Amino acid sequence: MASSNPLLDDLAGLMTGAMGAARAAGDEARTAAQARVRSMIADMDLAERDEVEALKTIATRALERVEDLEKRVEELEKKKG
Repeated sequence: MASSNPLLDDLAGLMTGAMGAARAAGDEARTAAQARVRSMIADMDLAERDEVEALKTIATRALERVEDLEKRVEELEKKKG
């Protein structure tokens, strides 16, 4: 029959408490780091997805217009001589 050692029981209890405290500290550090990163991103004043998509559409249309105009210029140059 195994007997329990109070010293080992106390040591196990301390280790369990230390592990819980370390886990809680890690979670708190992670939360603080995430908050800091979110704050930094907000300060950067980055464009939102819909703004980027709108600019992409505008740029695509402009490129198509430039290509059309280049074709017209080429045709006019051929007619001219």
